[in-house]
Amino acid sequence: MELGIIGLGRMGRIVVDRVLDAGHDVVAFDIDEGARADAANAGAEVVESIQAVPKVLDSRRHIWLMVPAGDPVDAALDELEPHLDLEDVVVDGGNSHFEDSLERAERIEARYLDCGTSGGPAGAEVGFSLMVGGPEEAYDSLEPIFDAVATGPDGHERMGPAGTGHYVKMVHNGIEYALMQAYGEGFELLAEGRYDLDLESIARTWTNGAVVRSWLLELAEESFREEGGDLGDVADYVAGGSTGTWTVQESLEQEVPLPLIYQALAERFSSRAGPRLSRRLANRLRYGFGRHEIERQ
Repeated sequence: MELGIIGLGRMGRIVVDRVLDAGHDVVAFDIDEGARADAANAGAEVVESIQAVPKVLDSRRHIWLMVPAGDPVDAALDELEPHLDLEDVVVDGGNSHFEDSLERAERIEARYLDCGTSGGPAGAEVGFSLMVGGPEEAYDSLEPIFDAVATGPDGHERMGPAGTGHYVKMVHNGIEYALMQAYGEGFELLAEGRYDLDLESIARTWTNGAVVRSWLLELAEESFREEGGDLGDVADYVAGGSTGTWTVQESLEQEVPLPLIYQALAERFSSRAGPRLSRRLANRLRYGFGRHEIERQ
């Protein structure tokens, strides 16, 4: 199968590699010349513009956007749209707002799939979790590609009509905020409590059979091992916040209380104040699962 990929950053390059490894063909573009050269060395056919991607692909084209949410998505669609028709499929694999995805699906002529993508750079080895919204026939036509990019057939699913993929990913990220906050607060109490405890060994013990075991907990163990039990010079500053804000806004519109997610979001926004280990651990955990830059003191 043939896939066009626009955006060859950290996540887009993983899509390229996994699709190629599965035996499919890739036509790729990025504004960065070095990223294009790296993709060519990996086996992709590289082109010099966004408009060239659909021109090189065969009929019934499938194109995957892995560019930052917001204006870059619309800019890419504006360049693509004159070269697309009703049989083509466009996938937005970024963290777009679900209402933006719904508007784009209605606006462009091609069939549009909004694809929430979870797994971070670790997806290079094990694959991503993909939450897809949009027409069922478009999803079905891309199933071999989704199998390759995800952990396998169980790692992706069509959530429903347009917008649902990014809606589910939005809520996923809200849950992520609350989980990080819970781990951070628990380890902060252990660090500041009445005993002199080894946080790395506690995290390691919990990852082996405890009810609270998870990948985030494995990353907490990694954080304490690499930074020290006091997290060294990891700053009390947690970046991000857009998807959590969207989750809280949606909860207010739907009148569904989300006190844990709201409090976790508030902690992110208050992380410019006095230092807390819970927020410093959240800072380091974001590096673990997404290789986001670690703010240092």
